[in-house]
Amino acid sequence: MQADLFIQSDNVLGEGPVWDANQHSLLWVDIEGKLLCFCDLNTGDVAQIEMDSRIGAAVPVEGGEAYLVALQSGLKFYKPKTGAYQLISDPEKHLVSNRFNDGKCDPTGRFWVGTMDLTAKQSKGSLYCLDADLNVAKKLDDLSIPNGMAWSLDHRKMYFIDSATYQVVCFDYDAETGKNKNSHIVIQVPESHGIPDGMCIDSEDMLWIAHWGGGNVSRWNPFTGELLQKVDVPAPHVTSCCFGGKRLDILFITTAKYGLSEEQLEQFPLSGSVFHIKPGVKGCVSPYFKLNKNRK
Repeated sequence: MQADLFIQSDNVLGEGPVWDANQHSLLWVDIEGKLLCFCDLNTGDVAQIEMDSRIGAAVPVEGGEAYLVALQSGLKFYKPKTGAYQLISDPEKHLVSNRFNDGKCDPTGRFWVGTMDLTAKQSKGSLYCLDADLNVAKKLDDLSIPNGMAWSLDHRKMYFIDSATYQVVCFDYDAETGKNKNSHIVIQVPESHGIPDGMCIDSEDMLWIAHWGGGNVSRWNPFTGELLQKVDVPAPHVTSCCFGGKRLDILFITTAKYGLSEEQLEQFPLSGSVFHIKPGVKGCVSPYFKLNKNRK
């Protein structure tokens, strides 16, 4: 099974696809290009907005015409209509060599996002959580390349990838408080398969993992650690994936051309584009960030 081209783009480091069900659109980022990108599936129109610094992740804010963006200059709200930013927090302002990486909302609307060193030095990153009252808490530290996150359908498990470990770990998760504890390894990815990067979950509680350097997205059973399905992508650096479309039956896949040689770029000219496929299973809705509008 192979993914098809969805949008031909020249993203340096395409990442973080999110399905915006209200707008019937796909959004993603180009980290190194400092771009927030959109595709309206009703019209096919594609748009890009340049940010003020590297952008690791972006999610829509529920009930508002704004996005929560994880920029190297801090966590901010961004309003496309006015181009205005509102700084929320910059927890690593003192770490000038770090930037935000992958981020995602949990099922209750909290925003989880990791940080990493610009040159991917070991143990320089952390994982943070931004809640509805705009409080930021550090949840994990000593990470190298914090990446994929997903939550089980019953909201009692949180899955997380630190790419350097080639592992998916599972935490017991309290959806009411946002606490994660009791981690254990559920998937050990063979190095030959490619570095595990972004991740999402489908309607059968199975995990989909994008593989940097592996040219594929794969489906895994987190209860057994078994590889179930593999989707080839005509780009070596596959970064992340999410389900979308009216029926949530389309898997959208982002890729990067970052770090590829001239020879590799000639061999894989679509690197940096967005791909898609209908893999035969449906996904889950991408949650919006939920802001407590009554906060003091």
